[in-house]
Amino acid sequence: MWPFKKHVDTLQASGILNGMTDWHSHILPGVDDGFRDMESSLEVLRLYDELGIRKVWLTPHIMEDYPNTTDFLRGRFSELQEKWDGHVQLALASENMLDSLFEERLSKNDLLPIGDRGDHLLVETSYFNPPMGMDDIIDNIFQAGYFPLLAHPERYRYMGDDDYRKLRDKGVKFQINYCSLAGQYGDTARKRAEWLLKNGMAEVTGSDVHRLDTLSMFIDKSPSKKEFSDRLAPLMQVRDLAML
Repeated sequence: MWPFKKHVDTLQASGILNGMTDWHSHILPGVDDGFRDMESSLEVLRLYDELGIRKVWLTPHIMEDYPNTTDFLRGRFSELQEKWDGHVQLALASENMLDSLFEERLSKNDLLPIGDRGDHLLVETSYFNPPMGMDDIIDNIFQAGYFPLLAHPERYRYMGDDDYRKLRDKGVKFQINYCSLAGQYGDTARKRAEWLLKNGMAEVTGSDVHRLDTLSMFIDKSPSKKEFSDRLAPLMQVRDLAML
C-alpha cells in the first residue's frame, strides 16, 4: 500500500505513536498549503490507523495569506467526517498566525479553539521575527479567556532559552513537532525540541503534516527500530499529558 511500507512497519513496531494524539496537522483538504484533495487526506488517515494514532486535530491555517472563515472550515470538516470510516478520531481547530486578521477574529470571538475544553488557541508566528506587540496579543488572548498554545516553538529562529522561559512565565504552552525530534528540520530544531522536553516545557506534540511525503521523510530518517526508540523516546514524556 505504501511506497515506504518497510519503514512504516518499523515505526509501527516501535509503538512510539500508538495511542497518541496528533495535535497539529494540515490534513483538512483544499483549505491551505496542506493536503489538496479528499483522497490524499483519507490516505494519510489510513496510515494513521496503521500506526495506532488515536486522535488527530485538524488545524488549518488562518492567516492573512489563508483567510479561512470558521464556517468554511467547519463545512470542509463535515465533508471529511462523512468520508472517513476508520478508527482515528477527528477534531477541528485552527493554527492562528498572530497577525492583524487574528486580532480581528479574537475581538469577535470568531475562533476554532483546540482541546476538549475549548479554551486553548493554537498560535504561530513568523519563523524569523516576532509580530509587533506580541506581548500585548498574548495578553489579549488570556483576557478573552483562552490559553495560547504555541505551535512548534523549536523552529522559531529568533527564539532562545530566555524567550522560551519568558513565554512560559506568562502562561504560554508549547506544542512541539515530533518530526523535529527525528531531525527533519535540522540539528538546531532537534536540539531545541530536546531542550524543551528536558525542561518540562512541552505539553503536547504533533506532526504538522502538510503532505504524505512529510511523513515519508520522517519515517525514512531513522530506519532501524533502535534508532526510533532512541531518538523518539522523549515523546513518552508528553504523550500522557495531551489532555488540554
